[in-house]
This record gives sequence, C-alpha cells and structure tokens, in this order.
Amino acid sequence: MKLHRHLAEAHLDLVATEHDEATGKMKYVITCPVCGLKYQHAVKPRYKDPRFLDEYKAEIALVAFDQLLYHLQEKHPEENSNSHPPTSS
Repeated sequence: MKLHRHLAEAHLDLVATEHDEATGKMKYVITCPVCGLKYQHAVKPRYKDPRFLDEYKAEIALVAFDQLLYHLQEKHPEENSNSHPPTSS
C-alpha cells in the first residue's frame, strides 16, 4: 500500500488520460520506464462525462500503476533483483 501511495503522490503525471469526443471513449495510458511499452486500457464510467477523467484521476492512476507493476514483475524481473540491498546501520 505504501508503494501505491508513493506512486500516486509522486508520479501521477506518468499516467495520461484521453477522451475521444467523437466516440465518447476514454482511456488511460502508462509507459514502462524500462522498455517503453505503452499500456492503455479503456476507462468505463457509467456516464460518458469527460469530467470523470479529472474527478477520478487518482483512482484511475492506481489502476494504471497496478498494471505497470504487473508488467515489471512479468517482463523485467531482472530489474527487481538489481535493487540495492538494505544498508546496515
């Protein structure tokens, strides 16, 4: 939960939201910092109100970060194993 809170507070700008006015469709896009893959998924609110994206930006970002974390674990496990070990005090 701390990781999600950090991502939402410090990296909210990494999640883009898009609204197609012609179709009313909305989606979020997040890019993998390791390989550059752009993951996008439809946002399905009850109403096709474009304000939904702004009102629920933080919640949408949490879902996007979940997808990014799944991608990192599956496609880039070597990046996880290269993290710095804790230092002794």
